[in-house]
Order: sequence, then C-alpha cells, then structure tokens
Amino acid sequence: MAAKQVNAEEIKRYLSELNEELRSMDVKGEICLYGGAVMALAYKARPDTDDVDAIFEPVRYIRMAARRVAERHGLPIGWLNTAVEMFLVPHERRILLDLSHLKVYIPPADYLLAMKVLSARPGTLDEDDLAVLINHLELGSPDEVTEIVKSYYPNKEVNPRARILLEEIFKGQ
Repeated sequence: MAAKQVNAEEIKRYLSELNEELRSMDVKGEICLYGGAVMALAYKARPDTDDVDAIFEPVRYIRMAARRVAERHGLPIGWLNTAVEMFLVPHERRILLDLSHLKVYIPPADYLLAMKVLSARPGTLDEDDLAVLINHLELGSPDEVTEIVKSYYPNKEVNPRARILLEEIFKGQ
C-alpha cells in the first residue's frame, strides 16, 4: 500500500466498512492485525502506516469486502494484505474490535516484539516500534528481548544488525 499512508482512524473506518460489507453478505469474519497497523491502533506509536498486514477468515469474502472498500476510498486493491502470513507462528491474540460481523484481533506485545526484532530494518519506524514495545513490556536488556524472540522463534537467531539496534535502544532509555 505504498501509494497512500493510512492513519489509525482511517484503519478503524475501513474495518467498520468491512464489517458492513460482511453484514450485507450475511457473513461473519475474523481478522488478526500485525505490524504498523497494530502499532498505530493499539499502541499509538505512530501516526500512520503504509500497509495493513493481517490474516483473515473467510478469505474469499473478506477479500471481496476489502476490494469494495478500496474502490470507495481509492486504496490499492491489496490495502489489506496477507504478506505477514509466512512469518507467523502460533500465538495468543486479544480482541481489539468486536463488531456485528467482524472480530478484529491483535497479538500480544511480546509476540509483536519478536516479529519486529526479526524483521527490523535500520532507518525505518521499526526502531521506534521496538522502543515502544520494549517500554510497554518493561524490559531491561537486549538479552530479555532475545529470550522473548527465542520463546516464539526457537530456530531463529537475532541478526547482528538487530542486536546493535536493541543495544542502541537500551542505551537511550
């Protein structure tokens, strides 16, 4: 969705419109959000995001509803994308919005932190997102962060670039 940044209020509005589209089809759905959308909505860590990463069911109907929302608002067809799906491992989730035909979930902060550490890119909002999640979880060292990453992704290593980023965040606290 690089063509248009969306803020938290717009994301909420689009999700509400998805709910209405599902209602008109008499279909109930579920979405779990990830990435920048969660950072904007749940943690108010950033003003906007350039994509809405999610997994959802039923895929066919939610894609259809998302296409209609995109057409109404001039959004790219893939404004609601599932690119994150290949990086997911089992995790808990909590409800963010409970609408008549759409339940919107988010993962816990520690899971988001683990994902962010593994995908961290210097010079992006990842550093700010990491700092917000670290503060939210009241962590005291890069080693504590690494333990969280290992709890979700036992076969993944925190790369040296991410490790340096974490050390810089903790130095700045």
